[in-house]
Amino acid sequence: MFQEGGCLGKKKVLSEEEIKDMVLPVANDVLGIVVKLLGFDRILVKCQDGHERLCRIRGKMKRRVWIKEGDMVLVSPWDFESDKRGDVFWRYTRSQADWLRRNNYVTIS
Repeated sequence: MFQEGGCLGKKKVLSEEEIKDMVLPVANDVLGIVVKLLGFDRILVKCQDGHERLCRIRGKMKRRVWIKEGDMVLVSPWDFESDKRGDVFWRYTRSQADWLRRNNYVTIS
């Protein structure tokens, strides 16, 4: 009836390995919090640099990673309209977002 090794119940505790796989912001990338889902593949993100950007979810992420309001994401601003538009290319889990806050990567709430 149940698969061997399958887990039911509590979620697995975050390990150091999972944090190592986490993508940290570099150069042009900006951390942000999802404000509103706009449908299709667009979301409104309040970014750490003070701008609210209309962001597109990258094709690689579209049906593989589900994003909801309040999630912390990593945004790559476009070359043109960089203060208004961007691409979302990473969503942090709750534990990864807590780790970022503890290590002073995040200045927004």
